[in-house]
Amino acid sequence: MMGEAFRQILVQAAQSGTQEGLEALERALSAAEPSDVAAQHLATLGFRFESEDRVGLAAQAYALAARVARSRAPRYRLAAIRARILDLCGRDDFDPVEPLLDDLQQAKTAAEDPGRADPSFVDLGWACEMHGEVERAVRFYLLARIARDHHGGAALTHDGDTFEVKIKNLRRLQFDALLAEGRFDEAIELHKRTGRVHGSAPLAAYEIVGVKALAEAGEASYVEILPGRRIEAPALKFWEPPPPLLSEPGDLDMPPLYLAFLQEAHAFPRSNVVVKGDRVVYDVAAHPRRKDILIQDGVNLDQIMMAAFGRTRALIEIPENAERIEAGLVMFGLQSRNYGHWFSEFVPRMLCYNDPRCPDGIPLCIDDHMPGTHEEILSLLDTRNRPVIKLPPRPVSFGTLGMAPVPAFFPFDMKPRQTFYDTIWPADIFGMIRERILERARERGVLSERNDRRLFISRKAFTQRVLENEQEVADRLRPLGFEVIYPETLSFLEQVALFHSAALVVGSSNSSLNNALFARPGCQILGLIHEDLSFNFRGYTSYVEAGGAQITFLRGKSSARKDNVHAFHANYRVDPKRVTDAVAQLTMRSPALAGCIRT
Repeated sequence: MMGEAFRQILVQAAQSGTQEGLEALERALSAAEPSDVAAQHLATLGFRFESEDRVGLAAQAYALAARVARSRAPRYRLAAIRARILDLCGRDDFDPVEPLLDDLQQAKTAAEDPGRADPSFVDLGWACEMHGEVERAVRFYLLARIARDHHGGAALTHDGDTFEVKIKNLRRLQFDALLAEGRFDEAIELHKRTGRVHGSAPLAAYEIVGVKALAEAGEASYVEILPGRRIEAPALKFWEPPPPLLSEPGDLDMPPLYLAFLQEAHAFPRSNVVVKGDRVVYDVAAHPRRKDILIQDGVNLDQIMMAAFGRTRALIEIPENAERIEAGLVMFGLQSRNYGHWFSEFVPRMLCYNDPRCPDGIPLCIDDHMPGTHEEILSLLDTRNRPVIKLPPRPVSFGTLGMAPVPAFFPFDMKPRQTFYDTIWPADIFGMIRERILERARERGVLSERNDRRLFISRKAFTQRVLENEQEVADRLRPLGFEVIYPETLSFLEQVALFHSAALVVGSSNSSLNNALFARPGCQILGLIHEDLSFNFRGYTSYVEAGGAQITFLRGKSSARKDNVHAFHANYRVDPKRVTDAVAQLTMRSPALAGCIRT
């Protein structure tokens, strides 16, 4: 039974609801006999404190209940540990929580409790993310990682990331904020706390330079293969009255096409980052428009390193345990496995590596996750019979590293609230590539004399920018003589041959239309696309029309998309009748089909 004196102290503690009241209770317990009734009153007091969000006091009350209880001590002890963890987290005192996780497991075993009332570090981390409390979110996810590894806790965050990926991404947000204020040393120290968690080496600060500036400083050899020049703006064509585009037209002044060599440089496959001494060599990052650009190296999921970019300096992971290659030519980088990026950003470099001023025998270095079509393209373009080295995802130390540029200023993405930059591609560069590929195709006898085929390019194998009523459109086009083509089932040369024999092509405006570059002059392309007016219409037009084909865009209706899907990749639907009406009009424009309208 509970003594009268203890009862009075308990009532006073409940009425005061203070730390002092609990301390008085604790002193009284030293002389009290074990009592389940007293324990229940103390647990009730703990529950009240917990409901008032005073979990520190609740933890103490539950602990006192465990001390005095006869039969339910394990359950009260478990409640005390749970409340103690929440109290520490609420006060941002995270370090003492880790050892409590072992105590929590032992208490659950003793109480035969399944753990459904355990604090959820995943939930707590997610709540902090939603409120912009980045550092607290990191600390909760670190605890969630421990719970996963040692106590069978949840394996993923609410948005499906592993805790390692999430912590890395949250740290990147912090780095961006710190670097914007020039606080590089703080960012480096912050990384030291968690870099090991996601397998990152220490960070160091590097000055950002372009290749030409590096050469001018005497740190690289540099020769221009093609000088800078001005090109013409593409003439855009729409099946509707020309809409008011929301993108920024790309620059018409093309940079020089150069060949450069660096000695003793480090590089990271699957990214564009090259480190030479205390500098990071990166043309886009050194561009005058840097303040408007999102640099994605060190961010994307397939990146093997961590990086963050300020205006003139960058934090780059120190390349530890690098593989050694004596000499190589850069054909690897960010988004190299994506066919559209591969052909526009990487393939033009072969014009530099084929130049007589590029020494024989230096291997082409590519990312090892590229599809086979990429290697097929290299073999067709390479006039020097160079060996190819496939680079696994780990840092590389080069004795000699050859570099060539993207043929136009092409930011991967723009910062939030910045107008999208619609790169215009130089027809002279892609015209040379086209001629080389077609020459090799003729040598192999894959080109036919036909020039009248009608092709509908399927997008079924893809999950983004999908034409949702593709089957309906295909059913309307087949009676008009269209063949449905699945590019992913064909070799590169087979695709080249198909486009070269076409008079009229219909398809989604994505990488499946890239090979329209190899169509004959006058071939009509109907590029289907969603309704987003910031789409890169100029980029597609300048690229496709470099070979003489003509592209007209038909915009459909965008479908709802998830928050993590870029507007450019929204799925969409088109009116099949508008497609067939456009086809009838384009047939009249095609030299091979004029006068041969099918209805």
